[in-house]
Amino acid sequence: MPVPGYREARIESGDLTECPPVEYQADAVVVFSDRDPVLAVVVEVQRGRDSGKRWSWPVYLASVRARMRCPAVLLVVCTDARTAKWCAVPIDMGHPGWRLAPMVAGPGVVPVVTDPAEAARAPELAVLSAVAHGGDIDAQPILEALLAALAVVDDERARLYADFVLMTLPEVARKHMEVLMATGTYEYQSDFAKKYVAEGKAEGKVEGRAEGKAEAIFIILSGRGIPISVETRSRILACRMWGSLMSGSSAPRPPWRSRISSPDDLALGCHGA
Repeated sequence: MPVPGYREARIESGDLTECPPVEYQADAVVVFSDRDPVLAVVVEVQRGRDSGKRWSWPVYLASVRARMRCPAVLLVVCTDARTAKWCAVPIDMGHPGWRLAPMVAGPGVVPVVTDPAEAARAPELAVLSAVAHGGDIDAQPILEALLAALAVVDDERARLYADFVLMTLPEVARKHMEVLMATGTYEYQSDFAKKYVAEGKAEGKVEGRAEGKAEAIFIILSGRGIPISVETRSRILACRMWGSLMSGSSAPRPPWRSRISSPDDLALGCHGA
């Protein structure tokens, strides 16, 4: 192979341990096993260009391959076509014949799953759909379909899938999904959930979580461009019916819940409590 022009050649240390240690953190690693590992998939969610990933992605693969002692592949899930095109460009490793060509799943490849029945038939496809399209303006049907998918898999996979999606969604969509999950019966694990569940148990009452749920509502409304007056915001924060409004328990829910069509309706319902 041709050697690039150079001014000197020197012997470097053969110790490849980095000091101080550099932390490499992939979004997720899925290992397929048949007693022993047979394939490891490093999953990365990319929402924009990051030139550093073209140096770290090969490290992820080499590390997982050495640790699991099995083939390893890289799957990059992108939320827009431009980023997907950039991620698909092969990475030239320098060694003859060694080019890392990431497998890329962009929005043009990942279908939008909004039918709960379809999501239940293919839970993993619903997960990819939520990651690729969950940040869209009107993502509620996508996220609701995901919840249907989580309901048909075992608890371990459901927690894994939910955490993965929550971790990759933009903030507004993440809060939206958390609100949807809080209104159902699925107990999920995320930083947000652990915090308010722990607070609720420590205080022994639902009110300990009300403010966090109200703030999640504000974020969703703001993301949709729906204005909220100072008075309405204050009345919603002061609401004492969040337990029955948002809870997944069998407790009676406010009769006005089905009539909510605006922030003011929500505030009036709380006032009526």
